[in-house]
Amino acid sequence: MTTTMKRILILSIALFAAGAAFAQSEYNYQRRSLFEVLPVLSSDIVFLGNSITDGCEWAELFNNRHVKNRGISADRSGWLLDRLDPIIGGHPKKLFLLIGTNDLAAGTPAAEVVANVRKIVERFQSESPRTKLYVQSVFPVNDSFKKYAAKHGRHDADIVAVNKGLQALCAEKGIVYIDLWTLLADKNGKLRADLTNDGLHLMGEGYIVWRDAVLPYVK
Repeated sequence: MTTTMKRILILSIALFAAGAAFAQSEYNYQRRSLFEVLPVLSSDIVFLGNSITDGCEWAELFNNRHVKNRGISADRSGWLLDRLDPIIGGHPKKLFLLIGTNDLAAGTPAAEVVANVRKIVERFQSESPRTKLYVQSVFPVNDSFKKYAAKHGRHDADIVAVNKGLQALCAEKGIVYIDLWTLLADKNGKLRADLTNDGLHLMGEGYIVWRDAVLPYVK
């Protein structure tokens, strides 16, 4: 390898690392630092995920002060792996996990998303075995809304593949898989237009559908 090629390779690696750090954003680190100082207790029910989780007032939605939000906007399954310690260390009563849509938008293969969820599940089963785990399906996306169409709207088949992998993983691990995709999808497999205003995130009625689906498990 020539000196010039070595320099190009080093520069490429540096730019990739810088891009990954930038992608996580100041907000990601702000939320992460907050969650590191807010305790999780053994009586708590934790909702863990990305912006779709982040955007809800979970304690109010369930009228239960033990339900805690640990969602971070734009989070991915690999990044989530790096912030589990404060949650696992609190040994929560229950954990509801939803992750994967941002991975797919970034080009992460479906199999890698499932593999990362496996790592999350196995860490809890090893280090907090009394925590009841619930893995929720990745939501459909609606690309008729233009805001996220280019980035998120091309992965319908990948979402289905991730969800099939998650369902198989849950069966293997003896934990609950919650199929929210079916409740939120229209006849074309897109996120129902009456539940969103940007094709990716939920409006209030969407969170009510979500709440009603998981309420038996939260109780």
